[in-house]
Formats: sequence, structure tokens, C-alpha cells
Amino acid sequence: MRNFLRWTTAFSVLAASPLAQAPILAGDTTPMSYPETRRGDVVDTLFGERIADPYRWLENDVREDKEVADWVARESGFTDSYLKALPQRAWFEDKVRSLLDFERFGLPEKAGQRYFYTRNTGLLNQAQLYVREGLDGAPRLLIDPNTWASDGATALSDWTPSKEGSFLLYSVQDGGSDWRTLRVLDVTSGAVLADEIHWVKFSGLAWIGEKGFLYSRYPAPEEGETFQGRNYNQTVFYHKLGTPQSEDLVVYRTPEHPEYNHSAQVTQDGRWAVITSSIGTDARYEVHAIDLTAKTWKPLSVVTGFTDAWELVEGVGSKLWFVTNKDAPRKRLVQVDLASGAPKLREVVPQGEDILERAGIVGNQLILNYMRDATSHAVIVGLDGKKAREFALGGIGTASGFHGKPGDPETFYSFTSFNRPPSIYRMDIETGQSTPFAEPKMDFDPDDFVIEQRFYTSKDGTKVPMFVVRRADVAAAGKPVPTLLYGYGGFDIALTPGFSASRMAWVQAGGAYALANLRGGGEYGREWHDAGRRENKQNVFDDFIAAGEYLKAQGIATKDGLAINGGSNGGLLVGAVTNQRPDLFAAAVPQVGVMDMLRFDRFTAGRYWVDDYGYPDKEADFKILRRYSPYHNIHEGTDYPAILVTTADTDDRVVPGHSFKYAAAIQHAAIGGKPHLIRIETRAGHGSGKPTDKVIEESADILSFMAQWTGLAVPPS
Repeated sequence: MRNFLRWTTAFSVLAASPLAQAPILAGDTTPMSYPETRRGDVVDTLFGERIADPYRWLENDVREDKEVADWVARESGFTDSYLKALPQRAWFEDKVRSLLDFERFGLPEKAGQRYFYTRNTGLLNQAQLYVREGLDGAPRLLIDPNTWASDGATALSDWTPSKEGSFLLYSVQDGGSDWRTLRVLDVTSGAVLADEIHWVKFSGLAWIGEKGFLYSRYPAPEEGETFQGRNYNQTVFYHKLGTPQSEDLVVYRTPEHPEYNHSAQVTQDGRWAVITSSIGTDARYEVHAIDLTAKTWKPLSVVTGFTDAWELVEGVGSKLWFVTNKDAPRKRLVQVDLASGAPKLREVVPQGEDILERAGIVGNQLILNYMRDATSHAVIVGLDGKKAREFALGGIGTASGFHGKPGDPETFYSFTSFNRPPSIYRMDIETGQSTPFAEPKMDFDPDDFVIEQRFYTSKDGTKVPMFVVRRADVAAAGKPVPTLLYGYGGFDIALTPGFSASRMAWVQAGGAYALANLRGGGEYGREWHDAGRRENKQNVFDDFIAAGEYLKAQGIATKDGLAINGGSNGGLLVGAVTNQRPDLFAAAVPQVGVMDMLRFDRFTAGRYWVDDYGYPDKEADFKILRRYSPYHNIHEGTDYPAILVTTADTDDRVVPGHSFKYAAAIQHAAIGGKPHLIRIETRAGHGSGKPTDKVIEESADILSFMAQWTGLAVPPS
């Protein structure tokens, strides 16, 4: 704590220091005099190649290392003085704030006769949690995380009510960290119980009746390793209300395999605890089930081998339903019967042409949520798998939710698109009729914007989908405009249409926004993912480069007005393609990116990512990683676009050392006179839990930076 206080004090003083000033003219391309960064002499010899790592010292924890803290303060002051001088910034700050200033709700969750949901009146830093006694009951505030910290950076993370709604289990996230603290609230009285659980991360939360719950945690980290140490030996525990954490019961662990991860769910009827185990980020699981009605909780093996995805839908009696890609790369629905003790599998809904994203049992029917070309649609079928009816969702967009339990008469779902913030609907499961539960009121007309889905050709001939969003008048004019291209391309994650205040601000200013559905994602199932990872990772970069070339060739983006943006794995994407095609882009914003591909597995959750990236300590994988690692492939003597790197001090997912080292390297390299800056957020992490105030500030900085270097002229204030 002393080190942390020393760092925050140093930051507050040095951030305002005049020692390092950016150019007064924001568009000046005269080479900048960046804050000085010490270059070390670290050199590793890896598979016969000498790899210099002059900024290894920037991997150290900013809370523990005074030199790193000083560097962060000087870089932050330098960047802040530049960004605050941008002429577009005030307009974007006002616009993003106005676009966030609307009442929005989370999906309701029913427990007993109570309905729980989150609500933000508009500009609250954190959403509040409410409960209603019955669907039409008066809302009652249960939890207001805005009172937890003066800076709004302590957030309500996951939460779940007990089966009858007597208690609420919730997790607290501080400063954006992945670590969580669990607390329990008595719903009737509103009192927070004494129960408190620490060192929880990447955990499911699952009640067993009204007396206790299952959760997953890691051992307490060694001193100084809280935000950087690798995580091993995740264990599922049972906590009985009213007892200390030290008495929690070990339910499932694999000490012989400390690299395994374990998460628990409990079926709605309370019969089974289902433990899903994984090794990395791949959807390749083992599944065990524990009969909670038995005297001894003994795990029963349901799925072994870590070869396929198995996502629990629900359980009724001896039967469990799963969505799986076993023998079905686009996924199918199966039932596993445990009545005999030996699992018996039966296919309920076979693989179709579209991707089966998820399923739920509500009442006596199954709701199947499908994805076609990165857009959602739903089908309602009986428990026997026979089709009942298609469920229209209203055009290009993304549907989520459809939670419920056997016997429920209703389910809730959300629908959103690029021009429509999420609306919450209640559906009568028998009639299929939907009625609004919460619809946002915006100060713009969704019909004033045009959403297109286009397909372009990548380097190897693969057709790749891309959404393009513009104001209707801009699209009708047919003239190229400054364009923001976003991508991710990894970890089997599909990018689908959704509302973003910052991207809507860009479009309202007259720019175009494009989202490319790159290989490596989950848009077309297992094959699409496999085509963009490990030895195929270059396909992702080729897809993104081809998207940029297409936007210019089709007259959507101006010749010198294409900006690119991506976060996390998408930050890696932006860093890699900037090295490979610096001539194609006017501005690049890699956020919380994985920038050192030779050391990513040495910190926190990085060891999980080998499924997508490969192993840096294996020669074949090393050679691939070495070819595209952003930190190691900066090309001296080449003009680069303007670059704004963003990270946060408490990011313990992709540790900030990735961005620190990359920013130091691009500032040192002779790559042209455009600015190459780093924005470092304090009391924030990888993204989740970030307060609204920080979201607005960050969005204004990023949008005005991209506008400056793409030529986007915002309307008069």
C-alpha cells in the first residue's frame, strides 16, 4: 500500500509537470521530443536468434517500481497535453455524454416471485441493482455501487439470486482488476451479511438452495504478484452461509493438473452441480456432474478428453441438455441421461446451416439462439426437438438472454443493433408474443442511419463479411468519408451488431464505421476459428488489411482517412497490421493489446492464450510469433500512421507492460513525424467495471485523435 500511495502521489504531481510538452499544434508532423525512456541491455537468445528487449524493465508493476511509476507519470502528462489541445475533443466529449445519457436496463432474472435487474438512469458511473416483488411490483433499490468509491471505480460485477430469491450473491470488482470479492445480501431486509470470499477470479456463481453456494477461486498470490503472477490451481468450493471462508468445503480440484480451470453451475431443480473444466481459452472441455441429493458429493464423469465444446443448457431430473460442437462444427443440441450412472447421449436438434450460439429451456420448450452471417435469429422448439416456430427479432442485430427454467411462463431477451441501444422484451412462452419491458428513449432517429452488410475478398480468396454504418445522407451522397475500421479476430469470439455511444458519435459526426468479421472469430463455427489462429494467424491480419483496401476501393473511406481500432487481441491485430501496412492507415489505436508475443504467457491469464497463439518456448510456434509480434517488428525508416496506445494501470488480464514496452519502442524508432503516444488510465483494468466518467473521457480522447488524423471535421458545437 505504501508503494501504491507513493506512485499515485508521484502521478498527480508529475502529470502536470511542464518537463515534457507536446507540440502546441495538434496536427504538427514535426518529430516530437518524447519523454526520455531508458534503454536496457537485455538480450535473449531464443532458438539461435538474439532478441533484444531494451524495455524489459517496463514489465515491472507500477505499484512496486518507482522508475516505472515515474515513466508512467511523464508519458501521461505528455499525452494529456496533446489530447486536450485537439480541436474536436470538446465536441466528442459532449456528444458521447449525451449519447450515454439515457435510462438503460439489464436483463431481469426471476427467483421465486422476485425479479432482479440492473438500471442506470443515464450518467451514473455504475449501474444499480433493483428488485421487484412480482413483475408489476414497485422497484426497490438493493445495491448502489456508486457509493462504494469516490472515483466510481469499484463496480458491481456478477450477481445471482438464490433459488427462491431470499438472498443475493454478488461480486465486487475494484479498479478494473479481474480479482473479485464475493458478498451476500439479505433481499428482504437489504442487509449485507458478514460472509466475504476473497481471491475469486473467472468464477461461476451457483446457489445450492438457500443455504450456500459454489464458487471458484485461486490460492492467494504471493506478495507483489497480485496483478502479475500466473494463476494456477483453481478450485471449486462450497460456502455455507454464516461460516468463515476458511471452513469452505473443497468440491472439485485437480492438484495433479494445476493448469486446469474449473467452473460450477447448478441445475434449476437443484439436482446436479455441473463442473466444466478447461485448459486454456479453447472451447474444449471436460464435464463432471455431482448429484447434490446424494450423501456424498462424488463427481461423475460426463465428458472426457478436452476435445469439444460442451455448454450446459439445463437439467431436469436425470437428464442434462448441452450445446456441443462434437461432430458438429456449427453446434447441435444433445441430451445426456445420467439415470444409469453411465452417461447416455441422444441428439435432440441436429446441426443446421447456422451457428447454434446458445439454448435455454423455458416452460416446456427450448429456445434456440442462432447466428447467421453474424446476425441473430431464434427458433422455439419442443423438448423433443421438433420445430415449433421461428421467432422474428427485427432485422440486423444481436439478441441475447432467453433465460428461464422449466415451468416458467416467460423469458426475457435483449435486442440491439448499431443504431439501436438494447431494448428488453418479455416473451410469453406459450403464445410467443413479446411485450416491451424496457425500451430506451434516444434523441436520434434510428432510421437516420444506414446499416449494410457487405462481403469482401481476402488475400487468399476467402469471402469475409463486414458491416458498414453511415448516416443516411452520407451514404446517399456516395462520397468517401473518414472511416473507422474495427476488428478482433480471435478466441472463437463473434463480433455482432451492437450499440456503442462512441461509435455512434463518430457516425453522427459524418464518418463511416466498419466492423470486419475476421477469421479467428466465432462467426462461422470451428473452421472459421481454426482458420485464424496459431499457424493461421496471418489470415486475420490479411483479412483486416483487405477490409481497409476494400473500404478505399469502394469509395467508402477517403484515400488518407482510414483509422483502425481494436482491443485486447484486437490491440495485437492493430499493432501487427500497422507494422505490415503502415501506408494503408492514417491513424491506429491499439487498446490494452497483447504486444510482446514472445513473453505473453509469463503473466496472469496469459498462459491460457497458447490455444490461439501457440507456445513461445516451442521453436515452430516461436518462429510464427516472432514474425508478427508488434513489439519486435517495428520498421525503422518507414512512415507510420499516428498511433495512440491505450492501457490501464490495473489491467491484470493483459498486463500494461505490453503497451508500455510497445509505446517506448515506437517512440524511439525513426518512423515518421506523426504522434506516437500512450494513454494510461488509472484505477482501471481491461475494460469491465470502468465508470461512465472514465468511459466518456477515454472516448473523447480516442475519437478526437482519430478525427484529427483522418480529417473528420465535426459539426459546430
